[in-house]
Amino acid sequence: MTTSPSLPVVRARFPARSLLRAIACGVLACVSANSFAAQEESPAKLLFSRHCEHCHAGAEAEGDFSVARLTDDFQDRQNREKWLMVLEQLQHGTMPPKEEPRPFEGDLKNVIDWIGTQAESAELARRQKEGRVVMRRLNRAEYANTLRDLLHVEVDLADLLPLDTSTSGFDNNAELLHTSSVLMRNYLDAADRVLDEAIANEPQPWIQKKRFDIREEKSVKAAGSVYRHTDDGVAIFATWESANIRVTMWNFRSHVRGKYRFRISGYGFQSEGKPIAFRVTAGTLKEVTEERLIDYFAVPADTPTVVEFTEQLEPENRIRILAEGLPALPPTVEKIGADKYTGPGLVIQWVDVEGPILESWPPPSHKAIFGELKQTRVSSQRFEVVSQQPMVDAERILREFARRAFRRPVSDDDIRPFMARVKSKLDQNYSFEQAMRVGLRGILVSPDFLFLREQPTKLNDFALASRLSYFLWSSMPDEELFQLAADNKLHEPDVLREQVERLVRDPKAKAFNTNFTGQWLSLRAIDATLPDGTLYPEYDDILKTSMLKETSMFFNEVLKQDLSLTQFVSSGFTFLNERLAKHYRIPGVEGMEMRKVSLPKDSHRGGLLTMGSVLKVTANGTTTSPIIRGAWVLERILGTPPPKPPLDVEAIEPDIRGATTIREQLAKHRDVESCASCHRKIDPPGFALENFDVIGGWRDHYRATGEPRVVDGRRVRYWNGPPVDPADTLPDGRPFRNIDEYKRIILEDKDQLARNLAEKLLAYSTGAAPSHTDKPPVEDIVRRVRDKGYGFKALIHEIVQSPLFQSK
Repeated sequence: MTTSPSLPVVRARFPARSLLRAIACGVLACVSANSFAAQEESPAKLLFSRHCEHCHAGAEAEGDFSVARLTDDFQDRQNREKWLMVLEQLQHGTMPPKEEPRPFEGDLKNVIDWIGTQAESAELARRQKEGRVVMRRLNRAEYANTLRDLLHVEVDLADLLPLDTSTSGFDNNAELLHTSSVLMRNYLDAADRVLDEAIANEPQPWIQKKRFDIREEKSVKAAGSVYRHTDDGVAIFATWESANIRVTMWNFRSHVRGKYRFRISGYGFQSEGKPIAFRVTAGTLKEVTEERLIDYFAVPADTPTVVEFTEQLEPENRIRILAEGLPALPPTVEKIGADKYTGPGLVIQWVDVEGPILESWPPPSHKAIFGELKQTRVSSQRFEVVSQQPMVDAERILREFARRAFRRPVSDDDIRPFMARVKSKLDQNYSFEQAMRVGLRGILVSPDFLFLREQPTKLNDFALASRLSYFLWSSMPDEELFQLAADNKLHEPDVLREQVERLVRDPKAKAFNTNFTGQWLSLRAIDATLPDGTLYPEYDDILKTSMLKETSMFFNEVLKQDLSLTQFVSSGFTFLNERLAKHYRIPGVEGMEMRKVSLPKDSHRGGLLTMGSVLKVTANGTTTSPIIRGAWVLERILGTPPPKPPLDVEAIEPDIRGATTIREQLAKHRDVESCASCHRKIDPPGFALENFDVIGGWRDHYRATGEPRVVDGRRVRYWNGPPVDPADTLPDGRPFRNIDEYKRIILEDKDQLARNLAEKLLAYSTGAAPSHTDKPPVEDIVRRVRDKGYGFKALIHEIVQSPLFQSK
């Protein structure tokens, strides 16, 4: 079955395949050219009534699809999306099944043309009224970042902001960012919290600057444990978090919220010249679950070395130091005695703490609101801002604050309701600062702050500034963008290119790296499963953190160096430290520091597909599945997502005993005709990745549980199971033997890689995924990027320059 190459290809998600099969079969089994000529208004509906109602009508309609529910009203969004589901099945050629009558090619084209024309006309009519993107609320990350940049404070709001729903792979989809009364109550509480932090009502906090001797910490016992007090510190000989083998800084706590600078001195002890790693966590430390990782560090053997970092802490936070990778268990050390133990350990000598680190007092957050207005003492521990001209100062402050909060110029009408609230409170004998808090709070819960309000045509320069900054910073525009917008210059192509370059270079562009890759590549799900400790004992937090750093640094390198987006599929370099290099079996990398490494040709690595982070999130904690990984590759890399499986298909249970391979288990699905058409597309990319296990390690055999044995000095309970067979054949007949050959095949269609990434970036940057109506501008982007060598930064530029980005 073929379709016209000029027809748009829809890649929408859709519900149970049984429903689509019913719809598609109903259309195709009944269609004829004569029926279209006889009924111009709704040929498909007419054919439903003639040929399909005996199966698809009433309360027990087959596939839960009744023809009566499908109407000719394409203006109805839900109805239109059902028709687009039908269109997608017809274009993919997955329907009808072989056992159903096959239509003539001309009949098929008529149906596809009719559905496509009706849907496109309805979509264009909607856009003339509303624009392509509905009014979009700031999502969780954007809201927090905007408050940070608006008020110059970092406040933890996680308990007030619920997680956003994700669709098209991203959680900034405008249609799903709803608002409720509960959320508005939380926004009010969040506004109070950030204003409390931004406005300096208390005396300047005292600055703690002290060196802590680890030997004085109560968490480190001098004898009868795994610790040995040395002349210059404390040696730790075991790693066992559940047994509380850690150095907890009970003598230090953060007395106020702010940034604190830490310096930790330590060295490897009795480690035969090898460095020793450790991690630092922070939190209240009342529960392990309340801790958050600061980072991993390593110190050389026998040479005292200082590691330094700055961390934002909440009040009452402490830090904790945990040695990593030490071979001994606590009972072993305690039995021998820490004073006699000769194995490797970590010596921590001292910890310097300085903080909170203050730029000035009152802090920049206070001055950003009140400028140079003076404060007066109202009690022994409280100050308030005062004004000699309350209404004059209130208007000046609110007008400037609203300009930045609303991300556009403000009028008298914009300010009037907030001025009225301030005046009302002043008339009730509220102090100037208390009255101003009411006005500021109102601005922070205003729709003009919470929503990106865009006109349903070409964006003006202020709306364009917001779209650009929320794309690359996940936050509000800065003053340079505001000024260019005020001068009506931002939309000029050369100016826009200069600003893209500037925003990409800015440290705030880390948000684009984190939020886009976290969702595009599913990296946010890295902790969704925990690898089976029996089968994968080598997995630990250091390895996980290194995997995530590899992907982040690689993405950043491809972006900033404008490397070809084909690097995401196959690359000759990556970023490794010793721990990750050992996992990848790549020699010559030492130390905890991540660095750029050229990959050996026989490493089977290079590109996103073979990175540990991606391989981890596309597997469960026990085994891999070609179905999960194959569907991930089709959707995230190739942009050709497969249909969802029928509801009545049983899931494949992993066989951890290693008696059967996944290929053998999938054979029963390939033998079922309703499953075979999809598995022919899904399985090949999944099988190509079968040489990589649950945690991204290379394997020639599956792991199977068995009797204990020793591997690389570690006692394990797994043995080699059946051999891995990564070979398969694509639906078009092209065979491959392994991941290297599969990557070469998909690199043959660079345009599709660019098309997929362009669609993902448009969905992320505008808050709405491109539809079939947007195919011409998407193809124009692909053509322009092709002419520029498929550079990734060039793609970012073309996205920003496109009419899809610059219009609502």
